[in-house]
Amino acid sequence: MEQMSRDLDQPPEMALRWYEAGQGAVLATVVSTWGSAPCAVGSQMAISRAGHMVGSVSGGCVEVAVVTAAQDALADGQPRLLHFGVADETAFSVGLACGGRIEILVEPVGTSAPAINPALMHALVAARAARRPVACLTDLATWERRLCDPIAESLGEVRASGRDSQGRMLTLHTPPLRLFVIGAVHIAQALVPMARSAGYAPIIIDPRPAFCSTSRFSDVELVDDWPDAALARLGLDASSAVVTLSHDSKIDDPAIIAALQSEVFYLGCLGSQRTHAKRLDRLRGQGFSPAQCARIHGPVGLPIGARGPAEIAVAILAQIIAQRRTGQAG
Repeated sequence: MEQMSRDLDQPPEMALRWYEAGQGAVLATVVSTWGSAPCAVGSQMAISRAGHMVGSVSGGCVEVAVVTAAQDALADGQPRLLHFGVADETAFSVGLACGGRIEILVEPVGTSAPAINPALMHALVAARAARRPVACLTDLATWERRLCDPIAESLGEVRASGRDSQGRMLTLHTPPLRLFVIGAVHIAQALVPMARSAGYAPIIIDPRPAFCSTSRFSDVELVDDWPDAALARLGLDASSAVVTLSHDSKIDDPAIIAALQSEVFYLGCLGSQRTHAKRLDRLRGQGFSPAQCARIHGPVGLPIGARGPAEIAVAILAQIIAQRRTGQAG
């Protein structure tokens, strides 16, 4: 089974790509969980006819069983709802012996109902490409599906739980996660592959050609422009994190200002306590309030005693994850 780490957060895109390439595609979605199930409701995985996978629905516990069910769904064109739990005789074989239950919806992509229509998949992928939040509301009895605005529509019980008492399921699709790294330095070289493996799309911004080069960074988006111009062009939103690493205020400060004026969920800045204090003085001098400045995590990273680029990168990524998952980054 092939795992494509760069597309960890893009199961819908890969499912549509595989379908249009004639490789067959199935979209598996976590409908409900209890106990130790490692993936949240709404987590998805795309599976091709050849058994290639993108994404995850259990962190590895039940993926093999889901792939088998996906092959069956491709054969008969029918969605199916899978149940796994410690009470099942297959508990040990699927890896849930540690406790927990998980319910997974497996849906083939195809033009014949009750499969997911490719037109709906195109609309979903287009919304994600435009970084517009969208939700798919599925009636588990009739298999009717529609896309809706999760903010504008009143979806009641189903919005709160993922699945309601009427047998409807809501799958939220927020824009893919991005990590903007300001400064193509040694820490960035360690941080980029770590962030990608955690599901973030890293983008490096640095106006210095000697730093921002493919000889130092391969297979990552490089932007050799000043951060304020680059971020204005690329756009910042609530699914974005920003880390400034250049240690040069002429490069870092414009990025910090842009981030503070946006809805980014995380902003971290490299530098000592003394450097950070001077940074805050500059920002307050430009009219930023104490509450706005408090959004900055500085010195950046969880306080784990990290030394060297790799350990500092671990501390930074851990803090980003903590902020996204718990709202508290230590």
